[in-house]
Amino acid sequence: MGGCGSCAASGCGTSGARIAGLTRLGLRPGAWDAVVGLAGNPNTGKSTVFNRLTGLRQHTGNWPGKTIARAEGGFGYRGRRYRLIDLPGTYSLLSASPDEEVARDFILFGRPDVVVVVVDATALERNLNLALQVLQITDRVVVCLNLMDEARALGIDVDVDGLAEDLGVPVVACVAREGAGMVALLDAIHGVSVGEVACRPRRLGLSVPGLTEALDRLTAMVAGAFGDLPQARWVALRLLHRDRRITEAVRTGEIARLGAGDGAAIGAGP
Repeated sequence: MGGCGSCAASGCGTSGARIAGLTRLGLRPGAWDAVVGLAGNPNTGKSTVFNRLTGLRQHTGNWPGKTIARAEGGFGYRGRRYRLIDLPGTYSLLSASPDEEVARDFILFGRPDVVVVVVDATALERNLNLALQVLQITDRVVVCLNLMDEARALGIDVDVDGLAEDLGVPVVACVAREGAGMVALLDAIHGVSVGEVACRPRRLGLSVPGLTEALDRLTAMVAGAFGDLPQARWVALRLLHRDRRITEAVRTGEIARLGAGDGAAIGAGP
């Protein structure tokens, strides 16, 4: 078990179309016990993971106020019902494209119980950029190391246990299109959601002189102005970076509406 106490980095294994213990709930999961966000770069097999868990084959609509497609569905596992939100594929949470805004706002303000970050095992250097950004926002993360078959074909040997230890969250090796690793992924999602897995994510330090003090002061100002705002420190950091989207949301007061729960509504469905 590398990286986060009781969370294990898991090998692939093999499985068929049926996944032991999984109940696919499709489009209408009804009441749910936990919300899971599914994030990742484009072309990492994220939609394949979504389809494996929910049994769906198509997107169901758009995000409110956006022309960006949204897929959501549900699954049951180990006595709990999970709602799965497929976030737009994106390389970063830091710029201001519509896709990145949707993904960022949901992770920041949608209060998901777990975020699964799907990464391409053949291109870890590029994919881990997004994973590290997500870890700056939330510690309730599972990394799905997908396309392991392609990595092996290219002679790439990924140290899954070492990666889990370095990131401080569960890392599960998968081949989603074959269903391999899905049980281990479900176990990791369940463990994080119910608190059986206590993750300790690696977060990048601030090495600029004076930045920590400025960030502490601004965080206190943001929290004081907007009350129970999730991730006030991350918002303050983006203000220091002159993030235009976050700055505008603070200026107009939109940030308070998102923090009050409207961030969750972006994944609420029709």
